[in-house]
Amino acid sequence: MDVLNTFLMILVLICLGQNALGSEIINGKKAKKSSMKYMASVQTDKGHICGGFLVSEDFVMTAAHCDKWNPTSVVLGTHNLKKVDDATMRYSVKRCKHPSYKTTATGNDIMLLKLSRKARLGKKGSIKPIQLPTDQKPLKEKKVCTVAGWGYTKTRGQMADELQVVDVPIIGRQTCQKSWPKLPDNVICAGGYRTDKGACQGDSGGPLVYKGKVAVGIVSFNKKSNCSYPDVPNVYTDISKFLPWVKDILKKKQC
Repeated sequence: MDVLNTFLMILVLICLGQNALGSEIINGKKAKKSSMKYMASVQTDKGHICGGFLVSEDFVMTAAHCDKWNPTSVVLGTHNLKKVDDATMRYSVKRCKHPSYKTTATGNDIMLLKLSRKARLGKKGSIKPIQLPTDQKPLKEKKVCTVAGWGYTKTRGQMADELQVVDVPIIGRQTCQKSWPKLPDNVICAGGYRTDKGACQGDSGGPLVYKGKVAVGIVSFNKKSNCSYPDVPNVYTDISKFLPWVKDILKKKQC
């Protein structure tokens, strides 16, 4: 009987392992429908290029490096990019890139997208802004956040149609700098290091979310498009360091 129980336990562990190594985000899972009402798909006329997230009824936040693909619109209110009603879910945008941004390597990788019309918000609706940090207090190492997106599910893979989400631990700056000696200022490191979970290409611009309700970071870069973790930490723009710039634009409702 003990032998049978051991055999059954091994089978259970094998099955769990196979599920854990599924083809989602990078070892994540499909997001529950309507669980992330702030998520946005930043697009060109050819489709999805970056993630983003709604921060007010007028603006979506994303990464400044997404500007190089000349995004023209965002899609709000769906987890499945094959199910988009252009008349109600698509918004054309005006780009407000941070004035100090040059490259991801030098930081300031943040951009706001002004929506052509106010987002359709509502208590029962599928669209709702996410909170931003209220201060610049850094998250402690090993605190767990989530990152979500429609990016590649493996290195040089394919974009996901359905929104994927994964938990990632915060990595301290000193540890992160061992992998990134020229780490720019005003960033957060999380995931991709000593864990097989993280973001990948196409997830750029998506939010790093703490406690499921506060967007603390923006997906910025990883190592030479390599998403085969564990490798080096993923790097995110630290939103808290840009609050004066963000609040000024949100208040004026223009760049």
